[in-house]
Amino acid sequence: MALKKGIVYLVGAGPGDPELITVKAVRLLQNADAVVYDRLANPRILAHIPPAAQLYYAGKASSKHSLPQHRINALLVSLAKKGLRVVRLKGGDPFVFGRGGEEILELVKAKIPFQVVPGVTSAISVPAFAGVPVTHRGFTSGFAVFTGQEDPAKEDSSIAWDKISTGIGTLVFLMGVENLGNIVAALVRHGRPPETPCCLIQWGTLPRQKTVSATLATIVKDARAASISPPAILVVGEVVSLRRKLNWFEQQPLFGKRILVTLPAEDNSRLSQRLEQSGADCTALPLISIAALSDYRALDSAIRQIEDFHWVIFTSQNGVKFFKQRLIALNMDVRSLQGVKVASIGPKTKETVESLGLRNDVQPGNYTQEGLLKALKKAGVKGSNILIVRAQEARDVLPDGLAALGAHVRVIPAYKAVLRSERITDPGYLKDFDLVTFTSSSCVHGFFKVFSRRQIFSKKNRFRVASIGPVTSRTCEEYGLKVSIEAKEYTLDGLAAAVLKAYKG
Repeated sequence: MALKKGIVYLVGAGPGDPELITVKAVRLLQNADAVVYDRLANPRILAHIPPAAQLYYAGKASSKHSLPQHRINALLVSLAKKGLRVVRLKGGDPFVFGRGGEEILELVKAKIPFQVVPGVTSAISVPAFAGVPVTHRGFTSGFAVFTGQEDPAKEDSSIAWDKISTGIGTLVFLMGVENLGNIVAALVRHGRPPETPCCLIQWGTLPRQKTVSATLATIVKDARAASISPPAILVVGEVVSLRRKLNWFEQQPLFGKRILVTLPAEDNSRLSQRLEQSGADCTALPLISIAALSDYRALDSAIRQIEDFHWVIFTSQNGVKFFKQRLIALNMDVRSLQGVKVASIGPKTKETVESLGLRNDVQPGNYTQEGLLKALKKAGVKGSNILIVRAQEARDVLPDGLAALGAHVRVIPAYKAVLRSERITDPGYLKDFDLVTFTSSSCVHGFFKVFSRRQIFSKKNRFRVASIGPVTSRTCEEYGLKVSIEAKEYTLDGLAAAVLKAYKG
C-alpha cells in the first residue's frame, strides 16, 4: 500500500555471503514496495523481497552500466514520489565507494525522506575470509581503503601515493584488478618495498573465493597466471603473511565444492545451510511441490470418527500439517485424539506432531517404513484399528506389513507431490557440479523429468550422487545412477554428515 509520502532506504547488502546482511536490511526488504539493486547484491538476498514488489536492476560492471547514475537517481526520486517504500540495495556498504552519498544528495534536493542502513564492507570482511586481519598489533595499528579504479599516473589523483606507500601499514584497494599493474608500480615507486606481502581476493566470502598470495614484485604475473578477474580486492601489507596460519575459510572440507541440492519447492533449505557451513557452494533445484487434494471427504470422515482408531500414523511432516488443517476446517482440535496413540516415521515428523501438543508414542530408530513397521510390531498392533495419513502416492510396505500383523488399516492421503513440469534444456547445466543430492525417491523421479538422460549421463559431467537412504538409493540405481554417498541416519542432518565425512576422507 502506497504511503502519503514515500521514503528511500539506502541499504548495504554486504560483501557477497547472503548471511552477511543485517537483520534490519532483511526487515526492510520484506516490507519494500520497490527495490533498486546492484550487480554485487547476492541474488539469494532478493528472496526476502515480497512477490508484489517492483524490482529494478541497476547493476554496474566495469565500463558496462545497465543504468547511468543520473537515471538511478531519477528513478529513486520518481518511485518515492509515488508514495512507495523504496529500498536501494547496494553491495557491501553504500558509503564505501558505493556512490551512496551522491544518491542521498539527490533525495535531499528533491525533499525525499531517507534512511541509511550500513552494510558489512568488503574492505574488512573479504580479507577476513582470506585469513588476513587488516590490523594486528604485531604488524600495524592502521589500515586505509582506496578505490582501485583510479590511475596513479593521472596528474590530479586524489590519492597521495607518496604518503600512503610508506605511511600506512595495510592498504586495501577495492576493484583493483584492471589497474593492478599501475597500483603496484606506484607503490614501489614511492617507497613500498617490492618484497611486501600482498594478495588478491576474487569473489570474497563466497564458496568460489579465489586468493592469490604474492609480493608486490610478483603479484601482477601471479594474478595473470591465476586468471583473476573482477570482482576482486587487493590487500598490501605485512598482515598478509598471517594468511598462512589464519586461512580458515578456504580450508573447510567442502570449500569450492559445487553441490546441486534437489528438494521440494517448500523445503526450507536446511540441507543447503548445513553444507554451506562447511564451505560448499549450493544450488537449490526444486523438483516437486506439495499440493492439497481436490477432495478431502475421506480424510474428513476419518477425522470425525477418530475415536474409532487406536493408532494414527504419520509418514511425513506434510501429513501432520494437512491433518491439522482438516482438524481446523472441521472445527475440531487435537483434543479429539485423546486416547489415540500416535506414531511418526522420523524425528522431524515427531517434532511437528509434538508442536501440535500431541504425544508421540512410537518413532523408529530406522527412519523408513520398514523401520516403523518393526517398531509397531514390537509395540503390539494385532487387532488395532490404524489410520495412516500420508501422500497420495507412496510405497505400501507399512500398510501391507501392518495388515499381515493382524491390524485393521485405513490408508488415507492428505496431500500430493507434484513433479516439476518445466524442463531445463541447457545441455551443460550439470557439468560443473561436484555432487547432486537426493532427499527422496520423488526427487529422483523429478530429476529425470527435468533433465534428459543425455544431459544426465553426458561424459562431460563429473558429479557424484548422495542419497538420504537406501530407498532413495534404490530408486537412483533403477535409473542407472551410481550412489557414492548414502546417509546412515535418514534425515537431512544425516545426509549432510555423510557428505561431510565423504569429502573429509
